[in-house]
Amino acid sequence: MLRCRVITRPETDADIPAVRRINLAAFETPLEADLVDALRSDASWIDGLSVVALTEDGELVGHALLTRCHIDDTPALCLAPVAIMPEYQRSGVGSAVVRAALRAAGDGGERFVTVLGHPAYYPRFGFTRASGHGIGLPIEAPDEAVMALALDPAHPLPAGTVRYAAPFGI
Repeated sequence: MLRCRVITRPETDADIPAVRRINLAAFETPLEADLVDALRSDASWIDGLSVVALTEDGELVGHALLTRCHIDDTPALCLAPVAIMPEYQRSGVGSAVVRAALRAAGDGGERFVTVLGHPAYYPRFGFTRASGHGIGLPIEAPDEAVMALALDPAHPLPAGTVRYAAPFGI
């Protein structure tokens, strides 16, 4: 597997066009790119939790976004989307940008993160099946794809239903 050294940092205003380009390239439809744009102007947006990955020569090749959601009334974060330029997928860029986003969240005092994603991918970051903690979604989704993470082991995951930001349309 090709490994790629990247630098991660919070998104800046200058990165917005490149973040859109990454999301358009990484997914089959523009839905994720449009979601990121909508979240940027939503109250769920938290400065510093939209993280980009750059190659050593400064090319933006990855993006991970954490926005506010709730588990019932408990504040949490939603990891979505995670987008990597196709030619950099399976090179470690995704892991680097997700780890950087989770680190920024923990450093910012956040406690809980949810993700609806590939069940073979997200456990490497500590995510576990949400249903095992009494966490569910307001929509039908494969149980193994709904995962949650406590960023601080001193604060166990709360039970409840994930409430997403309005731009998710859920």
